Amino acid sequence: MSTTAALRTRDLSKVYRAGEVETTALSGIHLTVDRGEFVALMGPSGCGKSTLLGLLGLLDAPTSGTYELGGVDVTSLSRRQQALTRRGQIGFVFQSFNLIDELTVEQNVALPLRYLGTSRAEAEERATAALERVGMAHRRGHRPSQLSGGQQQRVAVARAVVAEPPLVLADEPTGNLDTENGTAVMSLLSDLHAAGTTLVMVTHSEADASHAQRVLRMLDGRVIGEDRLGRYAPPTGPETVTQALAGVS
Repeated sequence: MSTTAALRTRDLSKVYRAGEVETTALSGIHLTVDRGEFVALMGPSGCGKSTLLGLLGLLDAPTSGTYELGGVDVTSLSRRQQALTRRGQIGFVFQSFNLIDELTVEQNVALPLRYLGTSRAEAEERATAALERVGMAHRRGHRPSQLSGGQQQRVAVARAVVAEPPLVLADEPTGNLDTENGTAVMSLLSDLHAAGTTLVMVTHSEADASHAQRVLRMLDGRVIGEDRLGRYAPPTGPETVTQALAGVS
């Protein structure tokens, strides 16, 4: 595997079965995303974009094929190892924000760190720093229901990056936002990319996709085309997934 590759899939497929009926959501996906790259997935509804993102985020398992993350074949890992990888190596930004209204903004952002065993004091400190990064530290004591959609998505971005994951997956991150707030969120994601984070984003928006360096066009569960929009220089560093899984069974 290339030392610059953040992730790679080989012949990745996903078939859903309901009785005797089979539905192929993905078919033979070969994909390589280098470290520090920003890739957008585009295509009509039902083409497999979100299914692919779910597989890359270890939220679902492929029917066949392999998926390597940081040099590790994560499709062969135990469910516990996959959960550890997901918690420590992947940040998620969803269209529907997925914030917990019973928790404050700060508690929502700190939650990934708490799952990783970080002390409460350190988690709060890092959550505050992440909120400052997205301009929401002044709202850290509020509940999500007290925020606008744009503010909630900013908090969701802070939650996605608080553990400093090397990979962030975004599923229609501006889909529930107006143009002004959507532009602000894309600016935040572009800043993350500029700082070296690898980003894979599902979007229907050509404007949002223009922030990426590469756009993959999907149809009927396959990648049918690719547009290259810019150049990038992959950062160097250790294969963090291998480190994270050391000693874990």
